[in-house]
Amino acid sequence: MSTSYDVIVIGAGSMGMSAGYHLAKNKVKVLLMDKFDPPHAAGSHHGETRLIRHAYAGSSTYTAMALRADHLWKELEESSGQRLLVRSGVLNMGVAESLNLGSKLKSTAAFGLKVDQLDADEIRKRWPGVNPPDAYIGLYEEDAGFLYSEACVRAYRQQAIAEGARLLVNTPVTSIKIGKSGVTVQTLDGAYHADQLILSAGAWFSRLNAIIELPIRSIRKAVAWFKSDESLYDSARFPGFTFGAENGGFYGFPSIDGSGVKIGRHDAGQLWKPGQPFEPFGHYAEDEKDLRQALEAFLPQAAGQVLRGAVCKYELTPDEHFIIDRHPEHAHVLVACGFSGHGFKFASVVGEILSDLSSEGTTEQDISPFALSRFSTRANYSIKFNLPNK
Repeated sequence: MSTSYDVIVIGAGSMGMSAGYHLAKNKVKVLLMDKFDPPHAAGSHHGETRLIRHAYAGSSTYTAMALRADHLWKELEESSGQRLLVRSGVLNMGVAESLNLGSKLKSTAAFGLKVDQLDADEIRKRWPGVNPPDAYIGLYEEDAGFLYSEACVRAYRQQAIAEGARLLVNTPVTSIKIGKSGVTVQTLDGAYHADQLILSAGAWFSRLNAIIELPIRSIRKAVAWFKSDESLYDSARFPGFTFGAENGGFYGFPSIDGSGVKIGRHDAGQLWKPGQPFEPFGHYAEDEKDLRQALEAFLPQAAGQVLRGAVCKYELTPDEHFIIDRHPEHAHVLVACGFSGHGFKFASVVGEILSDLSSEGTTEQDISPFALSRFSTRANYSIKFNLPNK
C-alpha cells in the first residue's frame, strides 16, 4: 500500500468523510484516517437523525450553504441508492425576538424559501399535539426535514472508497510533522506523507494542541426517545421541531416507524475532554428530567416512558459559529471544526468546500464568517461560552 498521498484527512466523521469523497471524486489521491470505525458512537453524528433547515438569521452565508448542502445530499441519495433525507418539514417556535423573526423572514424572501408564519392558535390547529404559549409564534419550513446522520456518513464512506479514497479505521495518530511543503503523519502502523492535510477531528481536537490550539469546548449531550401518541406525532403527519422555553432551547423529531418522539436540549450539558469517562444516558438526573419537562409543556402527548436514550458530543466555539480556515502558519493545513450542534446539515457542502480549498485554493461559498482570525488573540479566545460549567 502507498504511503504518499496528495491529501491526508485526519478525522473521517461527518465533515472528514464528506471531504474524502469530494476529493476522491475529483481524482485527488486521498487518505482518510480515523481513531474509530465510522459511523460510530464516539463523535457528533451519533443518534440516527439530524435536522436540516434553510432559514437562518443574520448573514446569508448559512442559508446559501444550507441550500447547497441540500442539493448535495440529494446527489448522495442518488449515487448511493439510499434514502438519506426526509422532508417532514420543520416547525420553529418561540417569541418573535428569540426566533430573530425579522432577519429570518428577510432571508426567506431573498432565497425564495417556503416558510409559513403562524400564531399559537394556528400551530395548535395544524398540529393538535403541540401546545405553545399564546405569545409564541411559529415559522414552518415546508421543504426542511431531517437527515439519517449515520446513514449519511456510511454512504459517503462507501462512495469515497468507490471513487478511490483509502480509509484507515481504528488508527490513532501518534504524531504529526508539518514541513514547508508537506506533512508526515505517524501512526502505530507506520508513517504517511502528503502535500496537504485536513484536520476534522471533532470533539478530539484538544489532542491536536501541539499543532493548533483552538477555542473549542467539547460537551456531552443527551437525547431520548419518548413513547408518544402515534396518531399525533408519527412522521407522516408531524414535523421536526425546535422551541425555546424558560428552561432552555430544545429540538426534536417526529416518531419514525413507532420509535417515539426524539428530543434533545441545545444548551446546557457537561464539559468533556478526551480521556475522561463519557457517561451513558441517565447518569445525570437532568438527562431525562430536562427533556421530559419540555415535552410535558409543549408536546404533552409525547411525554410517555423513555424508550431509549443516547449521548453524543457538541464542539462549541464561543460564538457558536464554525471554524473553516487554513492553519495560521501552514497554508497547506486546513482546519474544520467547532460545528456547535448545528453543523451536521452542512457536512455535504463543508466537504465540498474543503475539497475545493485543497484542489483549487478557493471556494464559491462565503466562508469569511468562519475565519480563525476572529479568535486571533488570547483575549478573543476567552470569549464567554454560553454554557453552564457543570
